[in-house]
Amino acid sequence: MSPSNPRILPPLPARPTLSVIVPVYNERATLPQALAAIVAKRIEGWAIEIIIVESNSTDGSREIVQAYQAHPHVRILLEEKARGKGHAVRHGLAHMTGDVVLIQDADLEYDLADYEALLAPIQAGTHHFVLGSRHGGSRIFIRKFDEQMLHAFMLNAGHWFFTGLIDLSLGLTLRDPFTMYKVFRRECLTGLTLECDRFDFDWELLIKLARKGYKPVEIPVAYRSRSFKEGKKVSIFRDPPTWLRALVKYRFQRL
Repeated sequence: MSPSNPRILPPLPARPTLSVIVPVYNERATLPQALAAIVAKRIEGWAIEIIIVESNSTDGSREIVQAYQAHPHVRILLEEKARGKGHAVRHGLAHMTGDVVLIQDADLEYDLADYEALLAPIQAGTHHFVLGSRHGGSRIFIRKFDEQMLHAFMLNAGHWFFTGLIDLSLGLTLRDPFTMYKVFRRECLTGLTLECDRFDFDWELLIKLARKGYKPVEIPVAYRSRSFKEGKKVSIFRDPPTWLRALVKYRFQRL
């Protein structure tokens, strides 16, 4: 099968390295279990480096992260203050050395068992950019909060509205462009400057890679949404304006 985008990259090494970037801010409730699973993860034929970016949490998360300081496959980056998930991921990208990048949150919403499926198109050379779609099977609504049904409805409705904007603007047919699971060859970033600090980073990264010619393939993944009561950090009122600004700016700005 020929690559699905015009950017032809050289084959991966015989044993490629996966850089897993883990932004952390106030995740004490899920962090111990998440980090234990991430550090224990093994993928046949791959080496793994884990880059944890801790953004000066106030709930003790930093101390949990620092317990991994001596781990041979873990690199810890400590930020002086919280500047947003996008800033943390950009910090991690600046220090990664792997052949392929995977962004992994520490909130247990996603399943690490999906790594192999996400990496398969990249390892096969058919795609260089993969999205882990939370719309697996016939799932239409990805968020179900038993105690916050209105919040869930607003997020689900917003998801489809903004997905339509992205698809229409970029000529794509994606179902879940805002998934946390974004996996791509490191060479895809060559020549790009990333600047967003919050969740608008998802928009910036997707738009710039797609405009560069790396059209993503979506792979269904397992997903368990957490509610605002459980620590979800996206703001229904603060973040959408930044997404619209990112769409307008990065859709037409020179790469």
